[in-house]
Amino acid sequence: MKLWFRSAVFFFGLIGIASAQAPRQVAGEPIRADRIVAVVNDDVITLHELRSRLDEAVAQLQKQGTQLPPREVLERQMLERMIVDKVQLQFARDTGMRIDDSQLDQALQRIAAGNKMSLAKFREVLQKDGIPFPKFREQIREEMTIARVREREVENKILISEGEIDNYLTADAANGGAEERYEIAHVLLRAPETASPEQLQKLKKKAEQVYEKLKSGEDFSKLAAAYSDAPDALKGGVLGLRPLSRLPVLYAEAVVKLAPGEVAPLLRSPSGFHIVKLISKSGSKGLPAVQQTHVRHILIKVNEVVSEADAKHKMESLLDRIKNGEKFEELAKLYSQDGTAAKGGDLGWIYPGDTVPEFERAMNQLSPNVVSEPVRSPFGFHLIEVLERRVQDASNERQRAAAKQALRERKMDEAYQDWLRQIRDTAYVEIRLEER
Repeated sequence: MKLWFRSAVFFFGLIGIASAQAPRQVAGEPIRADRIVAVVNDDVITLHELRSRLDEAVAQLQKQGTQLPPREVLERQMLERMIVDKVQLQFARDTGMRIDDSQLDQALQRIAAGNKMSLAKFREVLQKDGIPFPKFREQIREEMTIARVREREVENKILISEGEIDNYLTADAANGGAEERYEIAHVLLRAPETASPEQLQKLKKKAEQVYEKLKSGEDFSKLAAAYSDAPDALKGGVLGLRPLSRLPVLYAEAVVKLAPGEVAPLLRSPSGFHIVKLISKSGSKGLPAVQQTHVRHILIKVNEVVSEADAKHKMESLLDRIKNGEKFEELAKLYSQDGTAAKGGDLGWIYPGDTVPEFERAMNQLSPNVVSEPVRSPFGFHLIEVLERRVQDASNERQRAAAKQALRERKMDEAYQDWLRQIRDTAYVEIRLEER
């Protein structure tokens, strides 16, 4: 179980108010006629939507001091980002995934709290900045949906063998338990899953042209924004500071040979062609500390007999009984459909990555002795109570847990890129940007 709750909350906290800045309509400015710029399966993207998103991105890039490519280049990049987002949202819809209003309201409360405001105050500030709250609300719902579908379709399917963990720990010991951290940026030119040799050759030539531009001194962030097909393209392709073990293997093997500021030779993977730059590196001391959580839960499964609505209603009823003084463990023994029911739902001490993301995300937001609202996971609905938390001294168990998490993170980016490529290639997409 490992969810994107933790990551999503972090992301939402970063959103703050600044990243939601929307372009305002200047008084007296003529309103441009709208039109369709892309058809994505059974949905469309309009010119107004595209320009609104692009204006937000440009404002953010300018704030970061990034050199900007021509607007028409950024326009094409943003349109592709929007197409990929649309395809993911459609996939989520078609497979029954949705963020209900109660989940969304909880997320908005956390965003407001992260900005040290009440929700009412946060809403007021948004309105003053020209950002309609309903629009902001739906943007957050979409971000949550994309995060959840990534967790379900990619992260939950990543498997780490005991052999991989053994090899990781052996390598770590050979390095004296210390591992350097690398800050890198990348450009991905994604190859279609069924690309012909001619298409691959054309893509390779384009990648070589980008590489030559870099060698001639052009700004990496500018070229990433102009050419990269990765989700972080409009952030300059920066992946941040990571231990070598948490970089994709292809990137890790390349950056160890680089000095800060250098760019690796063109790389090839099943996803396409990659250009990687080492920004900086620094020392690190061993595996990160791992927090354990002592937690218990009640599970009501969703199946052919019990609908989602019925399961959720049952959970809400049990939560009311707990709030009215009934004991969590007694209700778990009576009603939980999990193997831990006889123990009052006690899962014992668990490490990060031991539970599905939905469960872990909700668990990580709880203070000790507070019972969660009903939490949906692939198994059904949970009520979760954190009993206590601790950080253990280094131990073999902890080291293996940390190693497992590091290996998961290494595989995540690669797996996500592969999945995005698959669903993008199978979607019907018609681009009408050239129609003026």
